[in-house]
Amino acid sequence: MQRVFVLDNQKQPLMPCHPARARQLLDRGKAAVFRRVPFTLILKERTGGDVQPVEARVDPGSRTTGLALVARYPRGDQVVWAANLSHRGQTIKKNLDSRRAIRRGRRGRKTRYRAPRFLNRTRPAGWLPPSLQSRMDNAQAWARRLQRLCPLTSVAVETVRFDTQLIENPNLQGTDYQRGTLADWELREYLLYRHGHTCAYCGGLANDPVLEREHVVPRSRGGSNRVANQVIACRTCNEAKGNALPEQWLAQLRASHRKIDTTRARNMEKVFAGLRPSLRDAAAVNATRYATGRALQTLGLPTTFWSGGRTKKNRSDQGYAKDHWIDAACVGEAGSAVRI
Repeated sequence: MQRVFVLDNQKQPLMPCHPARARQLLDRGKAAVFRRVPFTLILKERTGGDVQPVEARVDPGSRTTGLALVARYPRGDQVVWAANLSHRGQTIKKNLDSRRAIRRGRRGRKTRYRAPRFLNRTRPAGWLPPSLQSRMDNAQAWARRLQRLCPLTSVAVETVRFDTQLIENPNLQGTDYQRGTLADWELREYLLYRHGHTCAYCGGLANDPVLEREHVVPRSRGGSNRVANQVIACRTCNEAKGNALPEQWLAQLRASHRKIDTTRARNMEKVFAGLRPSLRDAAAVNATRYATGRALQTLGLPTTFWSGGRTKKNRSDQGYAKDHWIDAACVGEAGSAVRI
């Protein structure tokens, strides 16, 4: 399936060839290695040649983007090259948070007062956070690279949209949907009501009257600020848990024989029952779904946009496994019949 890219002696793209054919060209001295990633040959004597239409199909994702090149042969569409493009968004976000903390600390140590620089900065139209911008840049850079190595004629992009409010609460309707889930409640009061004004971990055994909002998955460990990731905890339990992940703290509690730790371990099951997965990835895809398409339109090729529902139906009808590059191959109307 993974074919080898071929260029003529003028560095113009030809149709990708089978790996066995590439080995023959190299053994006979008719071609040389042009680049290793992605593996590309350049012919020494041939100039030009017949090519078939090739469509680049893209399945944008938060952490991984699927890429697939589908040749439109007379006998049917066939995947000739595919890959999963892993993004660095989480690493970029972590590095920016670290830099921000260092700068804030330095501003407090070195001067009595220095105004933050972000107060006088402006953002251009269409600005995206660096962690999201990198996803677009990665997809665009690889699309341009593939355009130089393969005779692309069109681009098909899946535009995914997640309704994060309905994912969290499918029963929202009317004005409740427009105003959000906690429009009439202060978050702290809501959490106090939900947990009966009692610590969600120890149930009051610590006799600590100070109740605080606590993130089940700590913010420093990638936890979200959603209501489903927050509980009311007394300061004693909050400090005892620290920034440990809930699974790590639960293992520590089960190893202890103290009565309060046994109660905490038992109540953690109830906390886990109310915990919901983070919607950070869905939000990232929402923010970049059209921006990625606009970036790919700079290739100058006809670009079409398709829904994620069509992609899933095409993949399911053909019996293919779930993977990002397979989803990319099944994007669009033509994705209903593609050979992998």
